Formats: sequence, structure tokens, C-alpha cells
Amino acid sequence: MLNFTLALLTCSALYIWVRRRSKNRPPFPPGPPGDPLIGHIRLVPPDNQELLFYQWGKTYGDVMHLRFLHRDVIVLNSVKAAVELLDKRSIIYSDRPWFPIFEMMGWIATITFIGYGKRFQRHRRMIHPYLTTNKCEGYKLIQAREARVLLKNLLADEGRRDDLLRLYATSVILQVAYGQQVSSNDDPFVKITLDAGYAIANGGPPASTPVDFFPFLRFMPSWFPGCHYANFARDNKFAIDALMNYPYEKVTQQMAEGKVTHSFLSSQLEALYRDKENHPNTLDEIKGAAGVMFLAGSDTTWATLSIFFLAMVLHPEYQRRAQAEIDAVVGTDRLPDFSDRKSLPFVECIYQESLRWNSAVPLGVAHRVLEDDVYEGMFIPKGALIIPNARAMTLDENIYTNPSEFNPTRYLPKPDGNNEPYPNGLFGFGRRICPGRHLAGNSLWIVVASVLATFDVKKVINNDGKEDIPVIAFSSGVTSHPHPFKTHMGPRGEQAKKLILQDIVEDMY
Repeated sequence: MLNFTLALLTCSALYIWVRRRSKNRPPFPPGPPGDPLIGHIRLVPPDNQELLFYQWGKTYGDVMHLRFLHRDVIVLNSVKAAVELLDKRSIIYSDRPWFPIFEMMGWIATITFIGYGKRFQRHRRMIHPYLTTNKCEGYKLIQAREARVLLKNLLADEGRRDDLLRLYATSVILQVAYGQQVSSNDDPFVKITLDAGYAIANGGPPASTPVDFFPFLRFMPSWFPGCHYANFARDNKFAIDALMNYPYEKVTQQMAEGKVTHSFLSSQLEALYRDKENHPNTLDEIKGAAGVMFLAGSDTTWATLSIFFLAMVLHPEYQRRAQAEIDAVVGTDRLPDFSDRKSLPFVECIYQESLRWNSAVPLGVAHRVLEDDVYEGMFIPKGALIIPNARAMTLDENIYTNPSEFNPTRYLPKPDGNNEPYPNGLFGFGRRICPGRHLAGNSLWIVVASVLATFDVKKVINNDGKEDIPVIAFSSGVTSHPHPFKTHMGPRGEQAKKLILQDIVEDMY
């Protein structure tokens, strides 16, 4: 086995040497020195890669070149570079690499992981009509209703805050994707979200695990070096299988009984059964599209709302300012609704800063460039992985003052603030931009406004009479969640409590 490994490394080095000598081309983007033969693979940890790339970017620039064995990797640490390449040159920057780990987990064809081409375009056409700006107007009733359910649940049991936020995030996208409703965290759909979210968050950095570099590791015994993520994928395949199959079985049963609620999945299945072989998408593709819509929408919404609560418990001064704005604009006789959004600029600032302060998807999913390219005199080779480092973009000191601080006033016009722009790129770039960004934005904003209007989010007082100050720490994965922290929540007063407990009106919009 040692001889095989040495031969493999020698071939990789020869390939790289020939590639670099065979073309008269501009230089690669700058980057930190790597090791002979293996490049930077030893220097890049499995966790918190986005922060390491950000630190390296301070020395080597917004566009960096790394090498993992034979694979070229280009890291984009600025919005400017990402827009120039992934937006303006999207025709060649919209492909995906192969993701063997996700394939082993059981991810069937989905818009997130398939390469760019006609199949990708078919998937985009399948999903896009359900998530346009106009279509999302029709989901506001669901979001407002579920936000009010969340308020009631938080009032009844604030100690389960994180579970209740997950329940809210699951409830909204579940109705859009599958036409289903949940009322408790015991529902099978909530468990599916938890299990599948865990699999995605802990399956290693996409396209950067040992199995991505050496796909033969998929077939090696579990004890073989480098097989950790292959073992993890096999152990968690059940979660993705459940995500793909349980909702499908539930909806098809309801269709057969004539009790189905209109949703993305039900409408696609009806079209498939009607058109049969003439339908542009297969059953597996439809199940995959619904599954990725559901999981992506629930996990990222849950993570961002957790970040918002962490920020509020740490910064009561911003919470009080937003509450004063709500009281002045909305009053205390009703809850904020979507029609108030433009009239609540500081609430908007808090929402935007919750997105920026620690992005829920710090690295996103890697792109793959289809042709050799040159950007500002730097060579980007065909087949290179392109990593848009969203975390670095939100920490860009050329755009944001003291970027590591949570400071929603930064967006206000001068002299009240710095007139800094809202964060860009957190939902992706170019033809790979998240199609559910409008739905997600509405789901987040209505909770931010509703919680600020009705609750005081405070630090917990320990037994020794001192405040329990949460530690600012986040998990590392495709999605990033705050580490567990405590809050003390209570209604702002009796009037706020009445608003929370009032009946939920179905025709609010």
C-alpha cells in the first residue's frame, strides 16, 4: 500500500509539473506556500476553513490559489471578485465538482449538487416558479401564522427556545414543499430535519475531504486511513433516505385519498402522473428537488434565528432601540406585519446584521470553472474549484468598520451610522444563487419583528447573582449554528402578553 501511495503522489506531482510548464500563461493568484507534492492539504483544517482563508486573504489578497494534491482551488474573499467571476462570467463559473460523500449519503439528483448544463436548467425551471418574489407573497400568511405560533410557544416554554426555532423553520418550508403541517418537535418531519441537517453539517467540507481527493477510499474497509467521512456518509445515509422517501409516501397517500394540500411536491407529482414519459423530470429528480428545498430552507432559517437571539441577549441596547421604533410606528395594539417592513428601518438593520455577523452558510458549495480564465492578470485553470468565502466577505474591513462586532447602526445613513451596504452574497452568486432567498428573507424578518415587539431577551442570572454571558462560538459545517446558550425571555408587559395570546387570524393577508 505504501508503494501505491508513493506512486500516486509521484503521478500527481508529475501532472502538476507538466501542466505548469506546458503553457505560456499568466501566474496563478498568490497564496501561502504549500508542501511539496501535496500542496496545502496538510495546512487546511477540516473545521473553520472560512476563517483560515480569511486570515490568509489579509496577506495574499482577495483571490487566492491553493492546491490540494492535483486539484487547484481558488478562494474568493471579496464580493467584488465573486461578482466579477460568478455573476458576470457565470456561463463558465456555474458548474459543480463531483461530491462523492454526498452521493454516498444518498443525495439523488438535486439542483444543489448537479453540474451546470441542460439538466441543471430543467431543475431550475422546476423550482423557480414556486419561489419567485410574487409567489412568495402568497406564503406570507403561512409565515405570519407560524411566527405567532412561535411566540405562543416561547411564552409557554422559553427553555426550549432552540427546539422551537427549529420547529418554526421546519413548519414554514414544510407547507411550501410538501403541504404538511407540524405542531410539535415529536413530528417525524422534525426528526427528518434534525437527522438530515446533522448529516449535511458534519459530512466534511464539500469537495475537500480525503474521499474527494481519493475516491477509491469509498471502497476501502472502515479502518483504512482517510475513510472517516466515507464511514460517516454510510452511517448517516438513513437520514437522507428518509428525507427523500417519507414525504413522498405521505403525499402520495394523501393524493390517493383525495386529502392532499397543494404544494411543490403534489403539483409536480400530478404533472408527472399526467405527462408520464413526456414529463421533463424523473420521480427521483422531483423527490430530490423537494428534499433540498425543505432541508436548505429549514436549516439555514433555524441557524440565522439562533444567531439573532444570541445577538439580542448580548446587545440589549439595540433591542431597546428597535422596540422603541416598533412602538412608534406600529403601536402596542397589534403585532408588526409585512406591510410595516419599509417603515421599520432599524428592525431591518438588526435583521441584516444577524445575517452578516456570522453567516449561516460560511463557505457555501464550491463551484467549478469550465474553461481556463484570466482575472486581473491571474490565471484560473479549467477544472479549478471556486470557493466563495462568504465569511470573509462579511468581515471585509474595506466595507465594514470593526466587522467582528454586531452593530446594526452601521447600515444607517451618516451621521447616525456609517452608511455601509447590506451584506451581499450570503445566498450565493450567479446562476447558483439560492432560489429560496425571498422566502427565507420573509421567514426571518417576520420573526425578528414579532419577537422584538413582544419579548425582552435577557441574560440569565446565575445562582451567584451574576449574569451568564454567552460565549460567541459557532459550529463549523455547510451550515453554522451558535453553540448552545441560555436566555431569559419574558413578555414586555401585559399588553404584549395579550398580543401573544390572541387568536391567530387566518385571513391576515
